[in-house]
Amino acid sequence: MKSVAAEERRIQQQIVAQQKKELTTFLENQKKEYRICKDKIKEEMSEDPCTPKEEKQERLSRHKETMQRSQAEEEAHLLAQQRLVYDRSCRALKRRSLVRRHEFEQEQLREELNKKRTQKEMEHALMIRQDESTQDMERRQLQMLQKLRIELMRLQHQTELENQEEYNGRRQRELHRKHTLEQRQQPRNLKTLEMQIKKQFQDTCKVQNKQYKALRNHQLEVSPKGDHKTILKSLKEEQTRKLAILAEQYEQSINEMMASQAMRLDAEQETECQALKQQLKQEMELLDAYQRKTKSQMETQHEREQQKLEQKVSIRRAHLEQKIEEELAALQKERTEKIKHLLERQDREINAFDTESRSLGFGSLGSLDFPKEDNR
Repeated sequence: MKSVAAEERRIQQQIVAQQKKELTTFLENQKKEYRICKDKIKEEMSEDPCTPKEEKQERLSRHKETMQRSQAEEEAHLLAQQRLVYDRSCRALKRRSLVRRHEFEQEQLREELNKKRTQKEMEHALMIRQDESTQDMERRQLQMLQKLRIELMRLQHQTELENQEEYNGRRQRELHRKHTLEQRQQPRNLKTLEMQIKKQFQDTCKVQNKQYKALRNHQLEVSPKGDHKTILKSLKEEQTRKLAILAEQYEQSINEMMASQAMRLDAEQETECQALKQQLKQEMELLDAYQRKTKSQMETQHEREQQKLEQKVSIRRAHLEQKIEEELAALQKERTEKIKHLLERQDREINAFDTESRSLGFGSLGSLDFPKEDNR
């Protein structure tokens, strides 16, 4: 506004100066014209010597008054024209100032709206970068969490496998110690069984001796005395034969018992080893199945978490894009409304100004030119 006011004062001063110059030139021309006409009349009067001097003076005076009245009328007409030009120029200058103010308001509004749009675009870019950073952070966090779970499961499975292998080794060592102890205990057990068989043999021998004595006494009682020697010899041979058979049976029982006990022990130990191997194999298979099941469940959980995260990221990005579109649409609507309101107000102002100018008799003022500064 200060710049416009200064421009108006400058142009008004230039118009006043120009009109003063025009007026001075006009007055000088009038003076020259007056002198020329006066000299011309004098020449005409000097050529007519018959005219009295008083008449010449009267004619000169009348011509002078006519010239002065005509010049005064021309001067008044020039001043009126200058006043009209000045007023019209001032009015046109005000209109031009109003137009320039309107242009400045439009420029300022465009600059404001452009800055708002730029600021909004920067804000949207920042929101998008923030969303992308959030996506990267969430993905890295989920990846680190899943990687940590996988590592913990690997350590857990490794520990379980090591514990199972240590348990299997301990069970096998315990069974081996048990079998070794049984092998060491076997001679003692066999000795005990051998003593039992020997006692049975001794008891059988005692029974045989009692039967032999009873049979001998009975044979001696019922037989003649001369046959006693033969009978005793026969009975003695029979007793010796039976004792030999018993001794042979004793040795055979001992050998069979030794062989059967050794085979039974080997068979029992082999059965226990196979049963332990089968049990440990089943336990290892159960552990492996359990670990594969937990690993599969974790992989399914990780896939579900990844899908859930991608869905969350997609929904959040869609909301963000919708918000950006709504804000841009609102900004464009605000821009259109502000420009429309400004142009409507400016049209009303310029129309009111032109109506007032026409009512004052100035007519159209849009085609006037004004002097410019020399240094511009």
